[in-house]
Amino acid sequence: MPPKNKPDTSGFDKLKKDLSAGTPGQLYLFHGEETYLRDYYLGRLRDAVLPGGLGEFNRHDLAGKDMSPHALEEAVDCLPILTERTFVLVTDYDLFKAGEKDREEYLRILGNLPDYCCVVFLYDLIEYKADARTKLAAAVKKYGTAVNFVRQGQRELTDWVRRHFRAQGKDIEPRLCEELIFLCGDLMQNLQQEVGKISAYAKGERITRGDIEAVATPQLSAVVFRIADAIGEKNYDKAAKVLGELYQMQKSPYEIMSALGKQLRQLYSARLALDQRRDAAWVGRLWGMRYPMDRLMVSARRFSLPWCRRAVVRCAQTDLAMKSTGQDPKELLTTLLLELANAA
Repeated sequence: MPPKNKPDTSGFDKLKKDLSAGTPGQLYLFHGEETYLRDYYLGRLRDAVLPGGLGEFNRHDLAGKDMSPHALEEAVDCLPILTERTFVLVTDYDLFKAGEKDREEYLRILGNLPDYCCVVFLYDLIEYKADARTKLAAAVKKYGTAVNFVRQGQRELTDWVRRHFRAQGKDIEPRLCEELIFLCGDLMQNLQQEVGKISAYAKGERITRGDIEAVATPQLSAVVFRIADAIGEKNYDKAAKVLGELYQMQKSPYEIMSALGKQLRQLYSARLALDQRRDAAWVGRLWGMRYPMDRLMVSARRFSLPWCRRAVVRCAQTDLAMKSTGQDPKELLTTLLLELANAA
């Protein structure tokens, strides 16, 4: 079993072993946040099961709305044509929410899959949530593999970003990779787009911080981090300028308030960690974060513990006022920033 709060990646490891050995299994359930990685391995699995040019004759797609035990059994029973195996892809159907009668039928079908068939349940727009107490969950565990495609760690993601830049004829330092991940988020699909934009913009072979800042689209949390830094510098004008940039990005005061509240709670926990002689890794485990923990600890040194505690309380009060008093949320947010900057 994986440690508490750590996602189970054993299914992902099993899938990679199956593909490396050239022995794809008969049943997989694909789910998880990292859709780029999921789609990549779905393609690899499909190509491994259906090699050559006749693959499409042996591929059977079932949408969730058309799914039934009868439809699945029909697809499974189709014999392969001029190849050894067939590939059945079921998209956005929750096995575990089927009626009791249907679950019994699925249990029977999945427990007797023919050797020539590979069935994949793809959870894309719906959440995967298996009930471990059910017979169906036990059958999936016995006969198949649930593959959770989780967000990648900093080291893996940094290597991946550098490889994609090299494919574009560019080079980037690991430290700048980390800054790009912090700025744009850690999902590969989005990072792939950012790598393409930055590579097209950059004039030289080596990517610079200026190239990233010129064309990369920052995520909300990265911009809000700049607000917290400006408050730490007691620079209200800078904080207000960044707030204006968020409004230009069409972010609502409620979105900004939520992100700012989370940022200040993280600062509070980092300040507590510093006072208790704990390191950045401890704060990272507390929040389930991998980066930018070093930046967070540096930022926390600018604030006292009483200020952090008061800031968290005032954020909660302002958030409640936004939702319950009818006051202009932009004015409330601006007043909060001014108060925090002065108090800091």
